[in-house]
Amino acid sequence: MAEFKDVVGHEQVIQHMQNAIRQKKISHAYLLCGEAGSGKRLVAEAFAKTILCEEGGIEACGKCKSCKQAESGNHPDFRIVVREKATLGVKEIREQVTGDVQIKPYSSAYKIYLIDEAEKMTEEAQNALLKTIEEPPEYAVFLLSVTRQELLLQTVLSRCVLLPFYPVAPEKIKRFLMEKRGVPDYLAESAAAFAGGLVGRAVQYAESESFIEQRNDVLHLVKYIDDMTMAEVMENVKLFASKKDVATEYLDLILMWYRDVLMYKATKNVNALMFMDELEAVSAQAGKRSFENLQGIVEALEQVKQRLKSNVNFENAVELLLLYMKEV
Repeated sequence: MAEFKDVVGHEQVIQHMQNAIRQKKISHAYLLCGEAGSGKRLVAEAFAKTILCEEGGIEACGKCKSCKQAESGNHPDFRIVVREKATLGVKEIREQVTGDVQIKPYSSAYKIYLIDEAEKMTEEAQNALLKTIEEPPEYAVFLLSVTRQELLLQTVLSRCVLLPFYPVAPEKIKRFLMEKRGVPDYLAESAAAFAGGLVGRAVQYAESESFIEQRNDVLHLVKYIDDMTMAEVMENVKLFASKKDVATEYLDLILMWYRDVLMYKATKNVNALMFMDELEAVSAQAGKRSFENLQGIVEALEQVKQRLKSNVNFENAVELLLLYMKEV
């Protein structure tokens, strides 16, 4: 299990949790709300590990018996609710939570329940949980992690302390990827920018062979499209068509490239580039394309992204886009 020092960003959430520990005002129910990959599970586990720690500080010591049990995933007073189907039903809540919570903690002052993707609880399951969080035992703490809080009953929401998870600055994510995960700077830059402030997603991209492949495909296209024959352009159209399920990711990478070119043309600021390792190619394109042409490509990319949501003919849309990129 993670500790607070392992978390990238989310300083306000961690500060709230640590203040609650310091002041001995830990609430019975917390709602951690943010996109998938934002770090909710990591923070929830760090919080649980800290309040179970025998040292009683605002950071888990990592050395006591409780911390070692938490680290091994075998702490008797920390329960992760298991969902076996697409939804979390009342049976699971009764068996794993409401039927268990009356048993006092084995070795700690608290007994903690983590319900990941809590919005997948059925209404009946939520009502069963509600009865417990309305009048919980003094030692019970419930951590509900959600991506869509609107799917929870208002009565459940009203019993929880809301902790929103906001996007983390790309620079923080890049530094984390490089220092803690050993990711090369150029790849860390792209993954951090592409992740939309979600650390988990950035790690996935940086360590994914498919993302590296996508990046290489896109670099080959944008660097050499001016010199490609029509046959080579059509080969790239077919490449996109064969990977239709990740088309948006390809388009986002192309968009990042042309925004880099536009940014460099306007400012000459190397540090602002997402494709910093391709400075020579970025500079070359900035020198031969006008502001109007670059802005036109960016707008065309945005339009294609929107059109693809409307189920237009995929290959035709991509073909027109690539021809436009080649011509301007």
